Amino acid sequence: KTGPFARKDPSGENFPVASRLLPRHLRPHVLSFYRFLRLADDIADDADLEAESKLAYLDALERALTSGQAKHAYLKPALDLRASLQETGVSDRHARQALRAFRRDSVGARCHTWSDLLLYCRFSANPVGRYLLELHGEGPEAAPAADALCSALQILNHLQDARDDWVTLGRCYIPLGWFDEAGISIERLVETEADAKLRGVFARVVDHTDQLLERASALPGLVKHRGLRMESAVILSLAESLAARLRARDPMKKRVALGAHQKMYAMARGIARGLAG
Repeated sequence: KTGPFARKDPSGENFPVASRLLPRHLRPHVLSFYRFLRLADDIADDADLEAESKLAYLDALERALTSGQAKHAYLKPALDLRASLQETGVSDRHARQALRAFRRDSVGARCHTWSDLLLYCRFSANPVGRYLLELHGEGPEAAPAADALCSALQILNHLQDARDDWVTLGRCYIPLGWFDEAGISIERLVETEADAKLRGVFARVVDHTDQLLERASALPGLVKHRGLRMESAVILSLAESLAARLRARDPMKKRVALGAHQKMYAMARGIARGLAG
């Protein structure tokens, strides 16, 4: 561990963070935003911390972002993001909205319906897309498609980590009502293999996510900035490939992810789509 929490980095993400498709002068700002959210996520996901401690750390993170005052070294990402936002003129609203989701994670709140899950994603995922759009000078017309893509990415990640989230954190993002409708207990998530009923629940998640990806498919055509258009097209292709893989594989057996060849193929497809867009 470095600092008080377990840490992850961009290499562990499903999708590129500040890739070379984005302009060089904006990449450090994207990384500042990413590191702030990564720290907040690490706090909320730390299995060794009590909920009260997590909330206190997240409050300190928000205070450092808004005031520029920080007593502890671990808060540096908040100060870095504050400086970045001042330099670019981007609002701190996106980062602060994301903190609402991390607070919810910290107290183990669950989603009972698909609408609950989309509301959670509105704060946990969609601010990332909104931040990138504002940073690149985009107008509001691309926002609904960006929201759909960000929510889809978040939900695919939940499905990848469904077993681990439940076993290590007692956390489940899949709508609880869907387990009831399938006639199974949420405790089924401790198993190392999904039976037909649990596979049915997972397939339902992918079905709904595919609908989000369909809405997101308009995004490359709505983004004016060439680099961000290319990046969004690549991420859309990666998400479509991951959804297809999650439909075919059992995430309870082991974490389902794209292999190197699948990633390269999806990225090439995305670049072609971005150029066409």
